Amino acid sequence: MFSRKVTLSIVAGAAAIAVAGGSYGIVSATSSNGSPAASSSSAPASSGGSAPASGSAGGPRSGGGGSNARSGPAAGGTAGTVASVSTSGFTLTTSAGQKVTVDEASATTYQKGTGSGSASAITVGEPVLVLGTANGTTITATQVTVQPAGSGSAASSASSAAKVVPFQRGAPTTSKQVGQIPASFSQGSGTIVSGTAANKATEAALAAYPGGIVDRVVKLSNGEYNVHFIGVNWPHHVFVNQDFKVVGAE
Repeated sequence: MFSRKVTLSIVAGAAAIAVAGGSYGIVSATSSNGSPAASSSSAPASSGGSAPASGSAGGPRSGGGGSNARSGPAAGGTAGTVASVSTSGFTLTTSAGQKVTVDEASATTYQKGTGSGSASAITVGEPVLVLGTANGTTITATQVTVQPAGSGSAASSASSAAKVVPFQRGAPTTSKQVGQIPASFSQGSGTIVSGTAANKATEAALAAYPGGIVDRVVKLSNGEYNVHFIGVNWPHHVFVNQDFKVVGAE
């Protein structure tokens, strides 16, 4: 009996060591290759990364994690050419080839150029700037500007669009930095904003880098803004200062 108890104790001890060793191996592998749990939990925030919730594709960079982790629709917008019009809204195509659905509401306001406008001004072929609540490639418009400033020159638009790298499924992601990247910026830093500040930052970013879709605007600790793009391979982050001037992109 004594011999059997000793044998059982030895077997149990060996099993415990094996389990502990196995656990250590799992932790070591996770630490060296990145935590699957962390990757899974941050995935919803990468709406500007590989693809937003609605299925539109963008690049892999994102503001995942942290206080700016996007858990739902946020202030944003886009610019492009009206492709079709319906009773509830319209669709547009950006200069980078992304298709966007715009939903109109009773509270949507309209401008034509720098003056007032109406929904009747939205016709196929017109250039428009849309500001509102972005949810992937669908935007619920709060303001639509037909023939926004700077949209008249095709050569100018083509030159600006050349700065943007359009999305192509399977193509390698472009990784570069232009201008000044705020020292306070890190992935996941900042706080999502809305209202006038978000609209001004969105307009500035789209004027400098037309073709993408802004799905959130994040205020950084230094007071500048990180405007997050989806639908293009580059840029994914456009940085706008407190005077709403674009200072950099990555």
